[in-house]
Amino acid sequence: MALNDRKGIWKSGKGKGRHTPKGRQLDDLAWEDVRALLGDRPRRADLLIEFLHLIQDAHGHLSAAHLRALAEEMRMSMAEVYEVATFYAHFDVVKEGETPPPALTIRICDSLSCELAGAQALKSALESGLDASEVRVLRAPCMGRCDTAPVLELGHHHIDHATPEKVTAAIAAGHTHADIPQYEGFAEYEAAGGYASLKQLRANGDWEQVQNTVLDAGLRGLGGAGFPSGKKWGFVRANAGTRYLAVNGDEGEPGTFKDRYYLERTPHLFLEGMLIAAWAVEAETCFIYMRDEYPAVLHILAHEIAKLEEAGIVEKGYIDLRRGAGAYICGEESAMIESIEGKRGLPRHRPPFVAQVGIFGRPTLVHNVETLLWVTRIVREGPEVLSSTEKNGRKGLRSYSISGRVNNPGVHLLPAGSTIMDLIEAAGGMLEGHAFKAYQPGGPSAGLLPASINDVPMDFDTLQPLGTFIGSAAVVILSDKDSARGAALNMLRFFEDESCGQCTPCRVGCEKAVKLMQADTWDQPLLEELCNAMGDASICGLGQAAPNPIRMTMKHFADEV
Repeated sequence: MALNDRKGIWKSGKGKGRHTPKGRQLDDLAWEDVRALLGDRPRRADLLIEFLHLIQDAHGHLSAAHLRALAEEMRMSMAEVYEVATFYAHFDVVKEGETPPPALTIRICDSLSCELAGAQALKSALESGLDASEVRVLRAPCMGRCDTAPVLELGHHHIDHATPEKVTAAIAAGHTHADIPQYEGFAEYEAAGGYASLKQLRANGDWEQVQNTVLDAGLRGLGGAGFPSGKKWGFVRANAGTRYLAVNGDEGEPGTFKDRYYLERTPHLFLEGMLIAAWAVEAETCFIYMRDEYPAVLHILAHEIAKLEEAGIVEKGYIDLRRGAGAYICGEESAMIESIEGKRGLPRHRPPFVAQVGIFGRPTLVHNVETLLWVTRIVREGPEVLSSTEKNGRKGLRSYSISGRVNNPGVHLLPAGSTIMDLIEAAGGMLEGHAFKAYQPGGPSAGLLPASINDVPMDFDTLQPLGTFIGSAAVVILSDKDSARGAALNMLRFFEDESCGQCTPCRVGCEKAVKLMQADTWDQPLLEELCNAMGDASICGLGQAAPNPIRMTMKHFADEV
């Protein structure tokens, strides 16, 4: 029986049937708009986040009509599109009848370095001084500019050392676009010998020899895990069939900004290292996943990748640049891969590991930006470029992102055996009137150490006996004018916001920890019990490491809790 022959389904009488199919109806104008924005791009599911960005950029929000039209165009369910759009912080989903956000949004960073520099006072001043119907003021997690705290983003324009006066002037001038810094472009890099190593390896190189050179240098993953970089190549090569390379550029750990620092100055040093690693594992495509908080870097990479394609160094489309959408969890490699596939950034259960089952189910080599920058230098200059530096029994160099109560915050390249006192000295010493009290050695995941522990090398493996780790070397210095208890609460609020929500121990644990930490006196036995549950049962590193600020504060700053 034909559908329209069934009684009671398509009747036109009032109250006796439906006139339309179930669900949101397709708006033809919205559909035309979406098709125009997508142009001739392939309608692949893994490009869903890129397409959501196109709509958000064009209209300032994602209306229900546009989401319905995108689902139709992509041949996906509305539920799939909606769940992805609502997962990421930088997408503004507006339902029917709701008022869209103002045309201009200000995001104020309130992570630890900016908090120390007065982010809350800045937010209050802007909320009271601006018309809420024209400008929306939001708090936001770390923007990777801790050396110029406090920082905010006006549209896509970052204002360093932000003040209400600077914001007012930028709004009046319509300055909402990213400022592109001066950097070494393709022509300058190639003229100085760039890509010669890559061309030589492609012509007659031995990947195992290059792998051994990288291992001899002692290079380890500089995104925080510290896994020997060369070993990954063999794991990926051991798997037959199509292989991929993914660059984790989602530098979201508060206090970290080294990757942005290098990409805004020498992007081709990184790009050549990526292509060398891709050659070593015979990767079919290189995916670069870059956080949305780095609009200048996204512009630089898009421009310079086009230069590589024009020069014939890579085929068009071989490097696939993907734009994140505001989710710290996507710094976890399997969550990043889910996002590259156009999904919510939910960490995967392991095993299998991504070297075996990664992007689209294929073996995938995942590297951090700075790691690949060193690959270029090691291949070009030999393993001695790292291994010849030795201090306090540790070999190699580290790029430390140093911020907080120091005179000269920034990225400082120092021997891996450097102590916290060496780092403070490199950063120009403590601010006048401030005495060294505590430090965050590797982002909020590492918690806080007291100033009395000041002779330990700031390197992989050296801090674990103290219950912490170096991670991505995101070092924040606190002084006697700061509260360790307040810093710990700042860190847990960050984890509460950024938990993906997939597992209960992390989702609920972070929320309950924040509530317990707001009490006048901490219930330490209950907090310890909570920390054990989170550490033992969370799926990924976020929930497992989130208790560290609590434990370290109770241990080293007991008088404050």
